[in-house]
Amino acid sequence: MATEPGADEVAIDVPTHFRIFKSGRIERLHRPPLLPAGLDEATGVASKDVVLDAGTGLSVRIYLPKKKIQEEPSKKKLPVLVYFHGGGFLNESAVSATYHNYLNPLAAAAGVIVVSVEYRLVPEHPLPAAYEDSWAALQWASSARDAWIAELGDVARIFLAGDSAGGNIVHNILMTRASGIEGAILFHPWFGGSKVVDGERESNVELTAKLWPYVCPGAVGGADDPRMNPLAPDAPPLEKLGCARMLVCAASEDQLYARDRDYYVALAASAWRGTAAWLESEGEDHIFFLERPLCDSAKQLMDRVVAFIAGA
Repeated sequence: MATEPGADEVAIDVPTHFRIFKSGRIERLHRPPLLPAGLDEATGVASKDVVLDAGTGLSVRIYLPKKKIQEEPSKKKLPVLVYFHGGGFLNESAVSATYHNYLNPLAAAAGVIVVSVEYRLVPEHPLPAAYEDSWAALQWASSARDAWIAELGDVARIFLAGDSAGGNIVHNILMTRASGIEGAILFHPWFGGSKVVDGERESNVELTAKLWPYVCPGAVGGADDPRMNPLAPDAPPLEKLGCARMLVCAASEDQLYARDRDYYVALAASAWRGTAAWLESEGEDHIFFLERPLCDSAKQLMDRVVAFIAGA
């Protein structure tokens, strides 16, 4: 079968991350090593992988802060934090070094059981596959069917968290399906739109306009699809969010900063009955805390996340 002329030309090129061709083929350029589950000696956190659906490949990696449990044996059960990784819906993995090396310290510092979700990626599985997988994983975690969660987890205290595309997932699950969630943490969430907002770079709007139809084919309104633009005129009101508290984290040098700021401002001004908090990391760029988890700004972010989970 003949290939159409130009079908293998580059359509979208994001250096060091991915390259998408007109044929639909993708080259994933950001490929950190995949790490096995097990005991992390540095933090005393144990992890294991659980397959939830062999047909779709949906799985999770669970992190249990064993050292904290041993140090505080009389403490009540631990909150459960369900985490959705970033990567533009087309890169990264719940079992990559990026997330394994961040979630071990997070579980230890916050004293939570973390359930990190391995959802399906585009282009092999366009949206809403990632949303559906993430919702299924949240339902599974909430049901306490896993022995670690059943014995040591408090499923009355569920938190959701995610970075970039994972933050987008958190928002959409809370808007459309989840309720009764104690808290949500959005780390530099990926939101966009068809028009530049105050402080946003034109290049960000252009990239979103190219990428979103590829991620979510047939999306009504293009980049103003409410799943990408929660502040679009036709988007449902933010008062529908199914959590009691939310922490929105942004970085001042991130190209998503303006969108994240506007989201927080709209949320704080909405009829939502929850409590909204804002954390801005000055001089930092997108997901810096995953790339440099030991820098001062990352430590400050971790401290704020731990306090948020504790109720502060």
